[in-house]
Amino acid sequence: MEEIEKKRIKIAFCIFAVAFTAIFFKAFKVQVIDKQALLTRAKRQFFRERKVFPRRGHIYDRSGNPLAINIRTYSIFVIPKNIEDKGAFKKLAKAIPHLTLDKIKRRMKNRKRFTWVARKVELTTEQLESIKKIKGIYTEVIPKRLYPNHELASQTLGFVGLDNNGLSGIEHRFDKELRGEPQIIKYLIDNKGRPVRYVSQNNGDRSLDLHLSIDKEVQAVAEKALKEAVEGVDAFRGGVGVMNAETGEVIAIANYPSFDPNDLSSSKNTHRKLSFVSDPFEPGSTFKVLTVASALENKIVRPETNYYCEQGRLKVEDHIISEAESRKKFEWLSVTDIIKYSSNVGTTKIAFDLTFPKLKNTLDKFKVGHKTGIEIPAESRGIFTSDKNVSPLSLSNISFGQGVATTGIQMLAAYAAIANGGNYVKPTILKVKDRKKVEKTRIMSEQTAKELTDMMLQTVESGTGSKGKIRYFKIAAKTSTAQRSDGTGRYSGYVPGFLGFPVDVDSKFVVYSYIDNPAPGKPYYGNLVAGPVFRKVTEFLLFKNKEFQKLADDKSYKNEDAFDSVKLKQSSKRNTGSGNVPNFIGLDKKSASKLAEKMGVDLSHSGIGVVKSQSLDAGTVLSKDATVRLKYAPPTYE
Repeated sequence: MEEIEKKRIKIAFCIFAVAFTAIFFKAFKVQVIDKQALLTRAKRQFFRERKVFPRRGHIYDRSGNPLAINIRTYSIFVIPKNIEDKGAFKKLAKAIPHLTLDKIKRRMKNRKRFTWVARKVELTTEQLESIKKIKGIYTEVIPKRLYPNHELASQTLGFVGLDNNGLSGIEHRFDKELRGEPQIIKYLIDNKGRPVRYVSQNNGDRSLDLHLSIDKEVQAVAEKALKEAVEGVDAFRGGVGVMNAETGEVIAIANYPSFDPNDLSSSKNTHRKLSFVSDPFEPGSTFKVLTVASALENKIVRPETNYYCEQGRLKVEDHIISEAESRKKFEWLSVTDIIKYSSNVGTTKIAFDLTFPKLKNTLDKFKVGHKTGIEIPAESRGIFTSDKNVSPLSLSNISFGQGVATTGIQMLAAYAAIANGGNYVKPTILKVKDRKKVEKTRIMSEQTAKELTDMMLQTVESGTGSKGKIRYFKIAAKTSTAQRSDGTGRYSGYVPGFLGFPVDVDSKFVVYSYIDNPAPGKPYYGNLVAGPVFRKVTEFLLFKNKEFQKLADDKSYKNEDAFDSVKLKQSSKRNTGSGNVPNFIGLDKKSASKLAEKMGVDLSHSGIGVVKSQSLDAGTVLSKDATVRLKYAPPTYE
C-alpha cells in the first residue's frame, strides 16, 4: 500500500512539473519571443485612450456669484477606415452648418487614423441625434469653461486650454483641485473591426469648487475707475488692489488693459497676467512711510522731531538729492511734515540717522524683497539688496522708494499692517472661513501705527493727498510720483500712485491705485492721476459696508464740518481760537511770523533754530498791545 502511495505522489509531481514547465515556456514565448508581434496586434485593436474631466469645479466670489462655470459642449472625431457611407462628411456638414464640407475635407486630407473634426462645439438635441446616425463619426461630451462676467477679474481667474487644464491664474494654481478625478475613455476594435467605447468606472467627480475673497461688485467698480484713469492720461497700464486689513482677504485686484478669457485670440499675452502681483516697480514716495515706521520703531525720531531740509537740495556723495517738485525749498520740517509734504531731503536725513541695517530689518518684516505668499501664480519677490550695508547715496534713494522695487500686493499688505494697528497679515485670494484662525504677526507697536496714521491723515487733509478726501470720513493716505525705470538702468516717465485707508470704520480695508507711464504732456502726479481711483473705490466700499448709515445717528457730523475732527487734531497745536495765543513751539522764524501775522499777534524773537519756548502759553487770552516773546534753539534729533 505504501508503494502505491509513493507511486501516486511521483505521478502527481511529474504532472505538476510538466504543467509548470509548459506554463513557463508559454510565458517566455508570450513575453519575450512573441512580445513585439502581440504589441503590434494590440495596438491595432486599441486605437484611442484619453482622460476626460466631466465637470471642472466652479469658481465663485465671496458672495457666491459665479466667476467661472461650465457649459455642455461636444467634441467630434472621425475614424476614416470605419466610414462606409461616402456621403458621411456631407451629412455632417448639413447637421452642423458652420462646419462646412470644405473645412471637413481639409482636416481629413491624408488622414487614416483618429482625427478631430471639431472641438468644444455646442449642439442641439437634433444635431446630436443626426451625428449619431453617421457611421464612423463619433462625439464626446466635453464641458467647456465659461466666464460669465467676461473681463471681470480675468487676470486673477486665468483661463483653461482645450482639454480644460488650467493655464494661468487661479485656474492654473488650483488646477488639481478644480479638475478632480478623470474618467478614462478607451476605444477598442472588436473581432469584426467595429469600435467599442469603454469607460472606466470612475465617474469623474471629486472636483472642488472655489470661493474667492473677491467681491464682484467692488471688483467692477475698481476696474471701471482704473480704466477711466488709464485712458484719461493715455497710460501704458494701471493697477488697483483692495485688501481687508484684518483678514488679508483681497476684495478686488486688477490691471488694465485686461482681456476676455472667453476669447483669448483677441488679447495680447501682456494683458493676461496680473502685473499687480507679478511685475515689481519702484514705489516712490509711498515707501517713505516704511522708512519713518522704522525710525519710529527704533526710537530715532518722534512725529514732532524737526529736520532742516536744506531748501530742497542736499548733496550726497557726488549727487544732489532734490525734492520731487524743484520749486519746493523746504527748511525746517517735522517728521509729520516730511510725510505730509513728501520731502525727499527730509526722508534722506531720517534714513541717515536710522542707518541701513535697522531700516533693512524693518523692511524685512514688511516683506520687502520677499513674496507675500498670495495664492496667485508668478508672484514676484521684488528687487531689494541682500547686502548688510549700502552706500549713503543708495540709502538715500531707498529711503524714498528708488533703488528698490516692490509689487502692488507687497505695498498693499505693508499698509494693511498700519491700518490694523501693527500686525502683518498674509494676503489671500481665498475667502476666509474663520476670522479667528487668521495668523497675525506683530511688526510694529500700536503707537507707531497710530502715529503713522496721524501723519497720513494730515497728508490728505492739507498735504499732497487732497484728492483722497471723502466727505464725512477721515482718510489716511500717501501719494507717490515715482520715476519709471525703462529696464536699461535709466528713468523714463512716471508711475503715480495713491495708497491709503479710511480711519475709524468698522471694516478696515486698504486701497492702492497706480497708473503706469502717463503719456507725455498728461498729468503724472499721484494725487491728480491715481487719487480719483482711490476715492471712487473707497467711497463705494464705505457705502457697501453701510458706514454712511451710521452717520445718520451721529449728530456730531455736519455738512459744513465734514473734516473738523481732522482739522482740530492738527490745528490744535497751533491755533486755539480767535483772540487766543497760538502755539508757536517747533516752528521756525518764518513760519512763526506768518502765523502771528494771521492771528494779529506781535512777536519778539531771540536765538536761532526753532521755537523752544514762548512767554505766553498757547490758549491764553490775548490782551491789547501784548507781545509774545519767542526763544529759539537748534532742533534736536531724538
